[in-house]
Amino acid sequence: MDRLEAMSVIIAVNDTGSFSAASRRLRMPVATISRTVAELEARLNAQLFQRSSRQMTLTDAGRSYIEACKRIIEQVDEAEREVSGEYRNPRGDLAVTSPWGLGHMHLLPIALEFMEAYPDIALRLVLTDRIVNTVEENIDVSIRIGSLPDSNLIATRVGSVRFVLCASPGYLAKRGRPTEPADLASHDCIGVDSHAAPKSWKFVKGGSEVTVPIRSRLTLSDSEAAVEAAVAGAGITRVMSYKMEAARRAGKLVLMLEEFEQEPWPVYIVYAERKPAPLKLRAFLDWATPRLKARLA
Repeated sequence: MDRLEAMSVIIAVNDTGSFSAASRRLRMPVATISRTVAELEARLNAQLFQRSSRQMTLTDAGRSYIEACKRIIEQVDEAEREVSGEYRNPRGDLAVTSPWGLGHMHLLPIALEFMEAYPDIALRLVLTDRIVNTVEENIDVSIRIGSLPDSNLIATRVGSVRFVLCASPGYLAKRGRPTEPADLASHDCIGVDSHAAPKSWKFVKGGSEVTVPIRSRLTLSDSEAAVEAAVAGAGITRVMSYKMEAARRAGKLVLMLEEFEQEPWPVYIVYAERKPAPLKLRAFLDWATPRLKARLA
């Protein structure tokens, strides 16, 4: 048995919570993962995991053993990175994820400039609105919108985004411009929901949150399509500010009811602490953080 490989396997099983998830992370057959754990437990004469149909949890013996394994793996990784020069020169692969619209408008231009400045670093950008499992997908850095759950990750706030109401100048010229949220009842609204037409939108009036009923004649499954429909004059839509910013700058969309908007949503750059941090990670954070702050100010 390759002891280092076995240690990597049980660490992956513990981190991901199952043989199948560890299999995807390590790109190994599930049978190999299961056999490796069984052989290691037999060699140690100890049970490392409590297994159930839904999850796997560490036993007391497994917990102490895996802590030691992590220290050993980290020392080996550090030695290999030192030899390869990762701590002397920024180099290697780096994976970054962000929401699609924010990534397309703000992260991608920053990433392209970063690659030109650091030719020995290869970037993998995962631009998606789905929830990304950073452990399973080997993500180094995440850009997140909204409040973050408590975790052992490091989060740096880089700005905020607004949830804005917008429509085309043509639509407003034809139907009139709402001056308060209640006016939306007489307008064609473009909803964003993958399951059903939204019945109301929330605003802030006089320091209190108010829910306003809307007439959603058109409902779309994503906000990018809603922006396109609003540009075409189909009605009023409500999206995150960065998704309609290009159309606003081009004069194709107009903001309204800004004084009734909810609190902006915070944007964070998030990553796991690594000591010492590889230069490729430090270089990206030092490059991207101030530029994202400038774009999202």
